[in-house]
Amino acid sequence: MVALLTNIFILMQNAGGKEMMAMLWAQQIILGKKTYGQVPRLLKDKVKEILEDSGMTELVKEDEEKA
Repeated sequence: MVALLTNIFILMQNAGGKEMMAMLWAQQIILGKKTYGQVPRLLKDKVKEILEDSGMTELVKEDEEKA
């Protein structure tokens, strides 16, 4: 249910809002507080792009989930 609500919220955001949310997720991944596997599917492409642009390609791992 939380995933559904998150996806609805993301879909309602304008392009700038999605960009900011992706940047927030990327920052949390860099800090080690979240993993790429936890990123909502609608933001994964943008978060991956941000991490790659930041030189943090090694943090883009699908199989890892943090509890």
